[in-house]
Amino acid sequence: MKKHLYIILLILPLIGFGQGWEQTFGGGIGDCGYSVQQTTDGGYIITGRSFGTVLLKTDENGEQEWSQNFDGTDTGHSVQQTTDGGYIILMTTNTGFSCLLKTDENGEEEWSQIFTSSLNFDSVQQMTDGGYVLYGFDYDTYDLCLLKTDENGEEESFITIVQENGYLQNIIGKQTLDGGYVVVSNTGNSVLLLKTDENGEEEWSQYFSPIYSMLQSISIEQSLDGGYIIMGSLWLENSYNEGWDFYLLKTDENGEEEWSQNFGGTDTEFLYSGQQTSDGGYISCGSTGSFGNGGSNDVYLLKTDGNGIEQWSQTFGGPGSEGGHSVQQTLDGGYIIVGGKQQESGGKHLIYLIKTNEFGNITSTIELPTPTSKRELIKTTNILGQENTTIKNQPLIEIYDDGSVDKKYIIE
Repeated sequence: MKKHLYIILLILPLIGFGQGWEQTFGGGIGDCGYSVQQTTDGGYIITGRSFGTVLLKTDENGEQEWSQNFDGTDTGHSVQQTTDGGYIILMTTNTGFSCLLKTDENGEEEWSQIFTSSLNFDSVQQMTDGGYVLYGFDYDTYDLCLLKTDENGEEESFITIVQENGYLQNIIGKQTLDGGYVVVSNTGNSVLLLKTDENGEEEWSQYFSPIYSMLQSISIEQSLDGGYIIMGSLWLENSYNEGWDFYLLKTDENGEEEWSQNFGGTDTEFLYSGQQTSDGGYISCGSTGSFGNGGSNDVYLLKTDGNGIEQWSQTFGGPGSEGGHSVQQTLDGGYIIVGGKQQESGGKHLIYLIKTNEFGNITSTIELPTPTSKRELIKTTNILGQENTTIKNQPLIEIYDDGSVDKKYIIE
């Protein structure tokens, strides 16, 4: 009796390995990842909360290489790889103080600086001279402040930008191409966008307050054309939807609005992170209650073109609650996301790390053409292409008139 083992070459989907994956870490109460960055070796560095502030390093496939914990009740909000190969973390201590912590390439602490209780810093950026600039506000005066340190975290200068438009929060800043600074902040029902020169002197400011809504910013980037993109969440009040949506607002180089777009469904979407992509568009991530897999929330990843027009969106998660807190485009054109994932039982949480391809897919599938049923066999060869119809127990390749190919192994 002959047994035929058929391997059909042209009708199977091909899965692109290594392009996407999911990983989880931790398992404590309140564990979550808040910031992720691709490192120079192709892996990823994560900070967040897992039994205190955690710094976690993975390889390019998301496999953990090492982790470090700092103080049992602290939370890491942002992490960047520094020019010496180490890492800088901005965290909040268990007493509510802002803390800047520097590690070496293995996550071992080199130094830390804790700032006074009246100062709250929300973002940090390493400068070209090796030092750091922190962006935040003063609880006592509600003024914006920029604090510049040297490479060891020692204060070099402190800039106060007086504001008279109420309470400020979520102070996100970046150095601009001209050496100055741009800062975005929430001020109650509006958002402040403010530009300074290299000395912290205000050059201009703009307020944005959409009608019948409340806007909360979470990200600011200088765009490739010299303007600025603000990303955040917009509270809507209308007959279709009353809740939060993803929101993108683009300005020119003087802070004048060029366009704005919002995205969401009938439930709530919160945007937590975003950046401009290499093609001139924008990527953002957060959580969605409108779309996804039926849980209370899922991770929501949204890609637009340079005019804020949606190109695609993806959701990730299961029956529990998930959210994405940080997204970055990777060197291969895909995206890395970190956030939190609720375990199905026990009430505990995990750090949730997701790697996608350029279209936001974890796996990519290519459907190849299916041969027609009316094909006729025109040639049988061995694997070297030589015509072969008599040698037994060797792989054979059958070529048909429609261009399709079957590979067979005949055992007698």
